[in-house]
Amino acid sequence: MTACPTSIDIPLFIRQIATGTPEAAAKTILDQNILGGMCARVCPTETLCEEVCVREVAEGKPVEIGRLQRYATDTLMAAGKHPFTRADATGKKVAVVGAGPAGLACAHRLAMLGHDVVVFEARVKGGGLNEFGIAAYKTTNDFAQKELDWLLSIGGIEIRYEQALGQSVTLDGLQDDFDAVFLGMGLSAVNALRLEGEDKDNVSPAVDFIADLRQADDLTTLPVGRRVVVIGGGMTAIDAGVQAKLLGAEDVTIVYRRGQEAMAASKFEQDLARQKGVRLICNATPVGIEGNGSLRAVTFAYTETRDGKLVTLDETFTLPADQLFKAIGQKLGDMPDALALDGGKIAVDAAQKTNLAHVWAGGDCASGGDDLTVTAVAEGRDAAMDIHATLTGAS
Repeated sequence: MTACPTSIDIPLFIRQIATGTPEAAAKTILDQNILGGMCARVCPTETLCEEVCVREVAEGKPVEIGRLQRYATDTLMAAGKHPFTRADATGKKVAVVGAGPAGLACAHRLAMLGHDVVVFEARVKGGGLNEFGIAAYKTTNDFAQKELDWLLSIGGIEIRYEQALGQSVTLDGLQDDFDAVFLGMGLSAVNALRLEGEDKDNVSPAVDFIADLRQADDLTTLPVGRRVVVIGGGMTAIDAGVQAKLLGAEDVTIVYRRGQEAMAASKFEQDLARQKGVRLICNATPVGIEGNGSLRAVTFAYTETRDGKLVTLDETFTLPADQLFKAIGQKLGDMPDALALDGGKIAVDAAQKTNLAHVWAGGDCASGGDDLTVTAVAEGRDAAMDIHATLTGAS
């Protein structure tokens, strides 16, 4: 429970499954994590709850908590049930920016507490990274949209699509029109390699590749190179590499600038990539993108860590490539000047409050948390509780 960012009562829901009441188990899960179905599919349980399971410590093999959570939540959703009802209307209206995990968790908890919520989403569909940023083989059968529809069935939540902050709507306007605002728009900009040739054909962000794949009706229309190189060491790099291999790429290589132990992708994800035929190269950083007009190869320099600092060495090597995916992280898009930032993200306190009155933030766009779906859900939920306390005079 302590290792779970949403503090699900894991022993209780396992006992509920064991006694033949999976729907009760699902309610226990969803009470803390309303996106428990998706988290059961994508959460790195092997480095969270399962890593500190007593059976892992004692026997080296944990209870498979993620699979049990999936069983319970899928059982409830298949029955078409929503375990929560709205409280009496409070007459308060809250704006939520972003229909990703943080925004949806915040919106659902606020609706459950009796507030009316309007979600402003920049894209044409909701779900955020659950819909656009996670490999298709992890979330099959349009699960993200099914979970979104199920979540909205509580009532009291309106989603307005193609409404981006700073374009269709402004923070000042939302502050004027609503009693509170929650910012959960994620990270919309992509870090650059800052190398000459980055604008060549077939050099693109890995997140765009994943998003295009998730929205494609016909996978045969997706352009996938024969020799694919992915730069990065996180979950997105693994997702892009594995997806490229599954779609027919002959040779896929993921290159990471630090040692394998420093990769943000879990060992499970790294092993999965190798099992699918993806090669991992560590301690190498890109120094050149080769080709005349279109991509031909990528040149890397070896690296090593000295006194805690990454040092680029003189020795280089070149990988033939006709497609290059950048998975070196994302960053916050343009924000209102009045909003304080911390380390390139929106600064928040322990209750997810920003420096502006009646404005909260959570998820990847906010400082302090891990870039995980489960963490975003926890921050959205906690912000909703603080918003509720503020609007009802309980804080």
